[in-house]
Amino acid sequence: MAYHSPHDFIESNLSGGDRKATFTVSDEEKASSSATEPVYDGDQYLGQAPTKEELNTLRKVAGPVSGSGYWLCTVEFAERASYYGCSWVFQNFIQYPLPPGGNGAGASAPGSEKPAGALGQGLQVSSALTLLFKFLAYCIPIFGGWLADTRLGRYKTICIGVVICGVSHIIMVVGAIPSILQAGHGMAPFIVSLLILAFGAGIFKPNISPTVMEQVTFKHPYIKTLKSGERVIVDPETTIQRLTLTFYALINVGAFFGLATSYAAKRVGYWLAFLLPGIIYFLMPIILALVYKKTIKTPPQGNILGDTLRVIKLAIRQNGFRKFGSVAYFDSVKPSELARKGIASYKGKPISWNDGFVDDVRRTLVACQIFLFYPLYWLNNGGIGSITNSQAGSMTTKGAPNDLVSNFNPLTIIIASPILNYGLYPLLRKHRIEFGPIKRITVGFVLAALSCVIGAILQWRVYETSPCGYHATECDIGNGVSPLSVWAQIPMYVLQALSELFAVVSGYELSFSRSPKSMRALVVALFLFMSALSSAISQAVVPALADPHLIWPFVGTAIPGVLLAGVFYWMYRDLDKETFLREDSDSQQEILSEKEKN
Repeated sequence: MAYHSPHDFIESNLSGGDRKATFTVSDEEKASSSATEPVYDGDQYLGQAPTKEELNTLRKVAGPVSGSGYWLCTVEFAERASYYGCSWVFQNFIQYPLPPGGNGAGASAPGSEKPAGALGQGLQVSSALTLLFKFLAYCIPIFGGWLADTRLGRYKTICIGVVICGVSHIIMVVGAIPSILQAGHGMAPFIVSLLILAFGAGIFKPNISPTVMEQVTFKHPYIKTLKSGERVIVDPETTIQRLTLTFYALINVGAFFGLATSYAAKRVGYWLAFLLPGIIYFLMPIILALVYKKTIKTPPQGNILGDTLRVIKLAIRQNGFRKFGSVAYFDSVKPSELARKGIASYKGKPISWNDGFVDDVRRTLVACQIFLFYPLYWLNNGGIGSITNSQAGSMTTKGAPNDLVSNFNPLTIIIASPILNYGLYPLLRKHRIEFGPIKRITVGFVLAALSCVIGAILQWRVYETSPCGYHATECDIGNGVSPLSVWAQIPMYVLQALSELFAVVSGYELSFSRSPKSMRALVVALFLFMSALSSAISQAVVPALADPHLIWPFVGTAIPGVLLAGVFYWMYRDLDKETFLREDSDSQQEILSEKEKN
């Protein structure tokens, strides 16, 4: 079988002993060969498949989504409100001490320019702990994805994550009681709650987005006539794109809850800042119980991760790393090929996979190649460590919390999401302008790099205007801050937000559409893991986050970020021509059936 690069869109899926090829082709090829074929969702007739001419001339629109899909988006809102509502104030809580003249709960004295604080551990400890939290929250999803895909199923795993995070919220509120903070005992309960919250979020996060997207049940485009008489193409890609943007917008409605917690910490104290997210959080079990029966659920598929690692390890052992990921590379570990070589076992046990599963592994690896570009993107999108928040602490706030302005990131996403969903994207489709996921990701990479350019300029201006010059972070001369207004950071956060709508939303779409049904949570987890890698990189440079060198972390990520965008688009530009949704593979289900028979 000839090797096809990620730019090609023909794949053979040889399953079991049958030498039967199933091809994944573009919509145009599919339409030209099946112009009169009906499209079904299960037993329900939806319409006729579009012809090649219709694909090129008719407008594409979003199709139906199960009502539970939008309710599950609301669940994600509540989880992210609790997650970001707490994590948004972590940096100040850890970095700064209880403010002089404050109320002893972490709130600043009335009229003070000093930020809220509690533990007084400094910038480096604050950056280290917040990065550790982020690393764990985006590393643990690999375990959460494995647990769901192989053992419990996604819905049950989501519920377990909800319980774990609920425990963490209770501990966090108790640890922020003023008497505990004033006695200097706030660190231990905070760290315990932080670790539990990261673990629970890691269990929850990789399973919610594929569960939401699986509420779109039709897989192929079909023709529909609107009440106006216009004939349109109801398109699964457009439907999932709209649903994913809604999903991501609600994530950021939740993230915008950081505005309330920032003011709660500044005006009242951290016990209230941590209590408010907890109240929102306990909406989740109610919604999950209400939509349980109406939600389309994917059952666990067996030890997929274990078999995946065995396939990859055996392929590397047989072929080395040359041409890793090619069709021929993984053909060598198909059971049919191993049987021809007289190999029927692996480490003394019978081969537990079939030929189709090997193809699933290769397709998943190809789908995940583009995720390797995201660690640098995440460094650009928000900077390294807590330097943007610390930068705000060195600027004039006029009594506003120094972490308030960062809420313009979710605010921009909330405003821009419907503009993209109902304005820009339909306009582009109307004029037949293709703006596929690769183009969108490229635009997102560029916008994130530009946000770091703005961050570098602002840090330079802070140094130039601070009473302490290039030692502005912990300045005690005068009012201790630069006259530069903290609101000057708004363009930086707006660009970061727009970059997420292009790069991150498209990443979610690809992680769902280009992975086998039996491995979707795991592939989403791998996408999330890229954020963990960026946190690990940030952790490595935390010791360098000190005056007078805080300009260079911005510059050092912005320049490679622009280069990254160009290289990424050149390598993967043809992927936009592929069909969006792959056919579901039954390979792993066949394996499980065989095991049940035995």
